[in-house]
Amino acid sequence: MAMDEALLESAPRLGRTVLRFYSWQGTPASFGFAQKYAEVERLTALRPLIRRPTGGGLVSHASDWTYSLVFPTADAWYSLRAAESYRRLHEWIQNAWGRLGVPTCLAPAACKETPGCCFSGPEKFDLLFDGRKIAGAAQRRSRKGLLIQGSLQGQPPGVAESDWQQALCHAANDAWGVRWEPFEPDAPLNDHAERLDRTKYSRPEYNAKR
Repeated sequence: MAMDEALLESAPRLGRTVLRFYSWQGTPASFGFAQKYAEVERLTALRPLIRRPTGGGLVSHASDWTYSLVFPTADAWYSLRAAESYRRLHEWIQNAWGRLGVPTCLAPAACKETPGCCFSGPEKFDLLFDGRKIAGAAQRRSRKGLLIQGSLQGQPPGVAESDWQQALCHAANDAWGVRWEPFEPDAPLNDHAERLDRTKYSRPEYNAKR
């Protein structure tokens, strides 16, 4: 979470879009920036509970695939309305699954079963496989850029995470002519992320502040 926020705050300096794949250890869950900790605590036994820099609801990270995207303000994606950004994201992921021979579709409307839980049912434009939600995301737009944090859960069997990541990159190349290059965080970015982790995300009082 600290690295994602650091990437967003560094977007003007970096001047390019960054796609980041990462994973979690143990059985944690994250929850939206504006959610109340006491309510989230009652919804799950997973620990630790980490407050995300984006919105949305409670997300289990016990076995999901996670990624983030950071767009600078100069990128056309930044100017999209939130709903259109969300739809474009999941159309992209849908195309990636299609490359792997997995049929998916976008949810036409919201159908939440448990308020506050991201994967208890789909929001409009979430990605569905066999009638259930497998992909959701949360966004945060600032004057410096746009951060999207996404999770895939209950993935179709027989597909490796690395294959899906590769398919996602290829799908962006086909749709928009994107040419991906390796990205290594430089010292200022790493220092910023470490500072955010130390002062915010690793501190129980920050995660439970509301």
